[in-house]
Amino acid sequence: MLDDQGDQIFAMTDAIAERARKLGGTTIRSIGHIARLQRIPDNDAEFVTPEDMIAELASDNRELVGFLRSTHATAEEHNDVATTSLIEVWIDETERRSWFLFEIGRKA
Repeated sequence: MLDDQGDQIFAMTDAIAERARKLGGTTIRSIGHIARLQRIPDNDAEFVTPEDMIAELASDNRELVGFLRSTHATAEEHNDVATTSLIEVWIDETERRSWFLFEIGRKA
């Protein structure tokens, strides 16, 4: 399941880059550029329990939904229907990931 979720997120990044280029923008160019723009911090802990890992992934996905909703509003302000359409799919996928992670992290 986590591999599938990672694949989904990776696919989003490719589509985001393609959309940015179609609109005449630029894309991320290096690891340093990523580090300067990153809003969800890495977890560099030596060890993370499986429960904490799932909870952190769920939290990160909820935070991503907020970023996506904000970006959707901006695209909508500019009447960018193609971008809003893509983002709506990503919001749905991200909410689904959040839900799955929440459910598997719940104590029985």
